[in-house]
Amino acid sequence: MADSVYRVTELVGVSTSSWEDAARSAIETASSTLRDLRVAEIVKLDLTIEDGKVARFRARLNVSFKYEPGA
Repeated sequence: MADSVYRVTELVGVSTSSWEDAARSAIETASSTLRDLRVAEIVKLDLTIEDGKVARFRARLNVSFKYEPGA
């Protein structure tokens, strides 16, 4: 197997229903433009509050994908 290089980038997914949906949304959106996604690490979960109620769930992820120089 040849040596490989992977890039790590941060994504923030947002959902009105759950942190899981927020993370899923981030990955599915990123996969439409990034190839060969490998690992996602959830680094932070938070939420926004409006009028004393949870408005949105946010999941911050570090995602790694294979780096292809010049691509």
